[in-house]
Amino acid sequence: MTPSHFLQRGGRSLAVYSGGVGGVPLVFQHGLCGDAKQIAEAMAGLGGQIWHGVECPGHGASPMASPSIAEFAEDVIALIETLQAPVVLGGISMGAAIASRIAVRRPDLVRALVLVRPAWVTDAAPANMAPNAEVGALLARHSAAEARAIFRQSTTSQSLAKDAPDNLASLMGFFNRPDQAATARLLTAISADGPGITVDDLRALRVPTLICATEEDAIHPAAHAQALADFIAQARLRHLPAKGRDKPAHLAALATAITQFLKEI
Repeated sequence: MTPSHFLQRGGRSLAVYSGGVGGVPLVFQHGLCGDAKQIAEAMAGLGGQIWHGVECPGHGASPMASPSIAEFAEDVIALIETLQAPVVLGGISMGAAIASRIAVRRPDLVRALVLVRPAWVTDAAPANMAPNAEVGALLARHSAAEARAIFRQSTTSQSLAKDAPDNLASLMGFFNRPDQAATARLLTAISADGPGITVDDLRALRVPTLICATEEDAIHPAAHAQALADFIAQARLRHLPAKGRDKPAHLAALATAITQFLKEI
């Protein structure tokens, strides 16, 4: 994909992507070690809905910087401040954590939230992120080929192959990313990080919130989505078909849920 433009922040050029032509601006963020293709895939079923996303440092065309959810959130804030705020803000996995943090820290910028397959609620280093950290540690110590072979034989890999094959496919893809050192750093740092918010912060939110969960997903537990729905007063929870079982059905259901949500807010 070709960036729409580059956002200048802190001496860095961050790749920004946009699509659609109308509606309330929707800013949507990719997950850990994802990129604009993941954003565009999630947005593809929304028709002419206008959307924007920025590739976080170390992802896609954006150069590496010190990785943290807090710093990534500041990059997204910088993007939102160039738009007609408040916006609908959302993301997948890490993107959902970024969105939650911004909603708490900068409620003036957020009209509504869309949290898809959240991997965090409030705590740093949740247990569900351990597989990402495991891959990061292997990439930091071995060649990509050696790391892949070790991980393929691991208990984690065997468990995910049985219970969450889509998670395993994503993890195996990390061994193919072009910058091995950056991938190791991202996986290690972000897996140990968190959104830097509390349950009380979530309970204080007063914005319409769509939360989308799936089953057969060990890294994005449905229990996390349920917890967020319990804490956020104006939240509505939608269960989508498992992405690993039927990706087209998953994406179609996501598009339907977001489209309906945007009509209702």
